[in-house]
Amino acid sequence: MKRLGKLILGVAVLGALGGGAWWWTKQQAAQDPAVRYKLATIEKGDVTQTVSANGTLNPVVLISVGTQVSGTVLKLHVDFNDKVKKGQPLLELDSALVSAAERQSAASVANAQATLELAQANEARIKSLFAQEYVSRQEYDQSKQALKSAQAQLALARAQNERDRANLGFTVIRSPVDGVVIDRVVDVGQTVAASFQTPTLIKIAQDLSEMRIDTSFAEADIGSIREGQKVRFTVDAFPSRNFTGEVQQIRLNPTNQQNVVTYNVRISVSNADLVLLPGMTAYVNIGVQKREGVLLAPNAALRFKPADAADKKPENGQKTASTAGGPGPGMDGGGPGKAGGGKPGKKRDGQSGTVYVLDGDQLKPVSVQLGITDNRNTEILGGELKAGDRVVTGENAPTDKKPSSVGMRMF
Repeated sequence: MKRLGKLILGVAVLGALGGGAWWWTKQQAAQDPAVRYKLATIEKGDVTQTVSANGTLNPVVLISVGTQVSGTVLKLHVDFNDKVKKGQPLLELDSALVSAAERQSAASVANAQATLELAQANEARIKSLFAQEYVSRQEYDQSKQALKSAQAQLALARAQNERDRANLGFTVIRSPVDGVVIDRVVDVGQTVAASFQTPTLIKIAQDLSEMRIDTSFAEADIGSIREGQKVRFTVDAFPSRNFTGEVQQIRLNPTNQQNVVTYNVRISVSNADLVLLPGMTAYVNIGVQKREGVLLAPNAALRFKPADAADKKPENGQKTASTAGGPGPGMDGGGPGKAGGGKPGKKRDGQSGTVYVLDGDQLKPVSVQLGITDNRNTEILGGELKAGDRVVTGENAPTDKKPSSVGMRMF
């Protein structure tokens, strides 16, 4: 029993020593800033400020093919994704009624022609009799008037016949351009009616190897955009692939929605491999400023704020851009905005911020002057930071895991 008691006592002593060692190590780690905080090194590099928006990919030329006559769809000659040539038949309408109208107007032409010939003969006869003074001038004038009326009736009948023949030709709807059918909204047997607004039957994209992005930017960003600027964008279908384009046009007419003013921008895009499809959402980024070989600080360092930051003022007492020294999403070069533009982010260029550096075992706030940002790093224009300084970007999560028990397992 004495030996068992000594054994238990020894195990208890070892456990106490192990727990004490764990507690001491934890306290030391908590007091060591290099362990407690995440650090980053200030370096020189390049930074590009961008403005972002969402847009929609569209064909450069999209033609909505309609009908100029009413009727029932008799035949369809094309379907979705078919390539078509200019003048190629797309569909046919039932021409029975239009053909009957054309025959009727043709008969009217023949009747008007006969009436004209009779009027010409009558006018010639009356003219001869008038010259011999067998008829009055009134009868002669009436014969001339009848001739002119017959000529007008013939012209009217011919015009109506030309219209009906044209309508007969319109029952066969042809492609106005070379292109690709991207939409068809009618089927055989469907009745279409031509009215003040021509119904759309088929949509044809003239050339999908060249496309455009229709997007819009907030008024705070539009001043940085110029025609000819290079554009980078991605689409959900190919998230790892970067596509390029060029600003083609900035529309001067503003759009105002809920007091947010935006301007439409059109971007030209080459689509030689035809992987971009109409209607895709494009996440657009336009580089508006670039600085090379400048001092850069991580944005995480500008956002970091220690728990006791209220007692640590920047050395020069300047007012910072934000309490934490950095912006959240929506600042310069932020993530993709909503199509139509959103509320513009604040500008950082020329503002001040605060970063924290390790000074021995203490955190030291340092005020810095901020330049442009790419949403990961921000240019440092002034302050006491220099290349090689280590700044705090966050705190490491504390660990409460205890070491495994020391000694033998008794039970």
